[in-house]
Amino acid sequence: MRTILSIIGKSGSGKTTLLERLIGELNRRGRRVAIVKHSHHDNDLDTAQKDTWRYTKAGSAFSAINSLDHLAIYRRVEHFFDPREISDTILWDYDFILTEGFKGSPYPKIEVHSSAQGAELLTDPAQLLAVVTDEPLDVAVPQFKRDDIGAIADLIESSVTAGEDAGVELLVNGEPFALSPSQQDVLRRTMLAMVPRTADDGGVESLHLSLRRKP
Repeated sequence: MRTILSIIGKSGSGKTTLLERLIGELNRRGRRVAIVKHSHHDNDLDTAQKDTWRYTKAGSAFSAINSLDHLAIYRRVEHFFDPREISDTILWDYDFILTEGFKGSPYPKIEVHSSAQGAELLTDPAQLLAVVTDEPLDVAVPQFKRDDIGAIADLIESSVTAGEDAGVELLVNGEPFALSPSQQDVLRRTMLAMVPRTADDGGVESLHLSLRRKP
């Protein structure tokens, strides 16, 4: 199960800057990071009259733009996706999905706080993993300065991923299906036994299988 952590804070508090620096630090540690931004606006990326916008208007359920070093995907959805739904849709191997926003989500949160914006936090401190702040606050969670990127990354790795196992995930109709440890073991060994491998490939790091009925 992918780890999801929400970076929240008032507008202008420095969420984006913190995320940029955390991405760099976690990448330096060999972690693969995906970002999901919470937006209340239509067509934030797929702007009007762009080709992908035209494809979507024409009825395409999925459109993509591929350049030399970038792949942008647009998928038609019928409701506002929760980060876990996005995680299940992506199906790619990331160690962390860091979100900007989603203050009402059930996922662990780090709030970015600025004294210039008042003392009140956006969320209940009981829901917080930590606070990044420029002033001491009366909250019973770790508090970091904005430059404590290494320490914040340490907290993410030690607290959010504690006890997690790479394991086996099964999705049925897009919904996670719980597997017992013995079922995970059977699936893992069965699928790995079917995958051709060379002697020097270092083993299979990830494996995805998709089955779909014909309409």
